Amino acid sequence: MRFNDIPRAAMAALAGAALCALSAPAFAETTPGDAETAAPADSGGGDTQSPGDASHELVPFRNGGRLLLTGGVSTIEGAGGGGLVPWALIGGYGTRDEFGIQSYVTGVKSEDFALVAFGASANIKNRLEISLGRQNFHLRDVGKALGLGNDFIISQTIIGAKVRLIGDAVLDQNTLVPQISVGVQHKINDDKTVVGGALGLRRSSTDFYIAATKLFLDKNLLVNTTVRLTKANQYGILGFGGLGGKDQAYKPTFEASAAYLLTRKLAFGAEVRTKSNRLQGALGGDSFREDAAYDIFGAYALGRNLSLTAAYVDLGHIALKNQHAAYLSLQVGF
Repeated sequence: MRFNDIPRAAMAALAGAALCALSAPAFAETTPGDAETAAPADSGGGDTQSPGDASHELVPFRNGGRLLLTGGVSTIEGAGGGGLVPWALIGGYGTRDEFGIQSYVTGVKSEDFALVAFGASANIKNRLEISLGRQNFHLRDVGKALGLGNDFIISQTIIGAKVRLIGDAVLDQNTLVPQISVGVQHKINDDKTVVGGALGLRRSSTDFYIAATKLFLDKNLLVNTTVRLTKANQYGILGFGGLGGKDQAYKPTFEASAAYLLTRKLAFGAEVRTKSNRLQGALGGDSFREDAAYDIFGAYALGRNLSLTAAYVDLGHIALKNQHAAYLSLQVGF
């Protein structure tokens, strides 16, 4: 199958997986802290039970029954995960019998640019995640140098969905099989001046990804790998594909995260995310070269409904030089 044939087939597969997942039977589960007794591989995900409940009936949780931080935070694109990388975990604390919602606002500021991202997502029975995100990329002095003014902003909307296929990162402690999810992110860039005008780039496209996440409770360690098929330049902020609508093939990119849970409420970690770099040399030189992005982050759960994430981010090469940025994100969930 060619990369160009992937969107239709992947979308159909994701839709089928979602229908199957939501209709799958649930299994009785163990307490999240019970690392010695793992649940079946297709358990509903992170539910807890009363210690003396021999019948394994679920105890209702008003604000979700999963361990703190096990849903990750919201990425800059709205999916549950780290700051840059979506994880296989379904965002929030909702269990197999619950629905949850999360909202977030994130600021990323480098020497030359600033990004404000905000949005919300829904957790449906710890099986399906639906997200909606908005990004505003402020060109600042670069916009002024290009004759666009100091206040020029490139904005895009991101509509996402993620389905958990197999595994439970929290409960499956007696196996190395990770939790695996597949997801899509449809991106719509608003800019008709630079992206759609001067550069002649396409302003919408869909990313497809598969993520595998494993949590080792006895080591307080979470690891994740994600493979993405994308046409995006700089996450879609510089449109999709090549100049003049050329080079519309999907390219694979690699993403990874690792996090250490220092306490029940505090986690530290790092991420890496590669980019397609299809525009390098398009206008001569390295003006549009893309490098991998890295971050080092700390996430703190102020409570079950509120978390704060701070990070140092190396965004790689943007507009002729490397961009180092500060990252701050606040998430509220119910």
